[in-house]
Amino acid sequence: MASSAAAEFLDRRGNVMENMNKRKFLAASLGAGVALSSVCKAFAQENANGHGRVESGASPATRRASSRIAKTTKLFKSPDGFPNAIAVTEEGLWIGEQKESGQGAATYHLPEPKELTEHAWLVDWKGKVLKTVATESRNTSGMAVGGGYVWMCANAAPEGVFQVDMNSKQISHRQIPLGPANDGGGCHGALWHDGKLWIASLRLRAILRVDPNSWEPEFMIPFHQAPDKPRYHAIAWDNGSIWQVIGNDCKNHSDYRPALVKYDAATGRVLETVDFAPNSCDPHGLAMHDGALISCDAGIHPNWVVNDSPTAGWIFRIELV
Repeated sequence: MASSAAAEFLDRRGNVMENMNKRKFLAASLGAGVALSSVCKAFAQENANGHGRVESGASPATRRASSRIAKTTKLFKSPDGFPNAIAVTEEGLWIGEQKESGQGAATYHLPEPKELTEHAWLVDWKGKVLKTVATESRNTSGMAVGGGYVWMCANAAPEGVFQVDMNSKQISHRQIPLGPANDGGGCHGALWHDGKLWIASLRLRAILRVDPNSWEPEFMIPFHQAPDKPRYHAIAWDNGSIWQVIGNDCKNHSDYRPALVKYDAATGRVLETVDFAPNSCDPHGLAMHDGALISCDAGIHPNWVVNDSPTAGWIFRIELV
């Protein structure tokens, strides 16, 4: 009898514990579902806004970031064409050429180019052309130079990154990782540092570090979310940090309000934001030289008349004050 009563007690206790565990499991699952739903809604809101635009305020890390003013000083004109990317090496300054064809040419009311080759020019610091590399990139909007190659980043079909040697021989053409195999989306900036390629991916709305040999993504920094500046452009390395050009949507140069964002390259944390002084040059490409940021004014800007900026086609220095 005693054994029977003990067995019945244990059986009842087991049922109670089982029911309690079920209730706890259901409650935990419900909580996780609510949390996941909130995350999904946040991503949906963010994606619906486009260009990484968000409706809410900046993150606490961003709100704590300091702010300075950037001024621009013209240096020299680029070779004829639209300069929309730059990179600095010991040999001098590399400039990436952008061409508009097809729908792009029609949008900007430009004639079709006589040929589609887009060039990378190496110039000295007075603007003299030292070397020209021909590439199959299209609507180039970012470039890097490193490892013995020019890396031209396309912002139009067939998209992707074109790896070209110094004799204009194409070594590879690969799409930005973490996307469809045939279209990883456009690019608005790139840089080479310590054997790695960093790419400002428009589809991911993030700066992606890629191993140039395996083409495996290694690290990602989400674009800074500024509600009034949803446009993203080039990136530059600065002693463990990365600068990026951002700006607002507008229809002419006089209404443009570009800015710089500085990220910690190891964590992605925003360290600083810098607004440009009114009537500054229109920054597209970005690179660091002798402790100063260098940029180029492409002359082509979405929703603007071609060459609306008074410094279109110029290479210029950015001074932080």
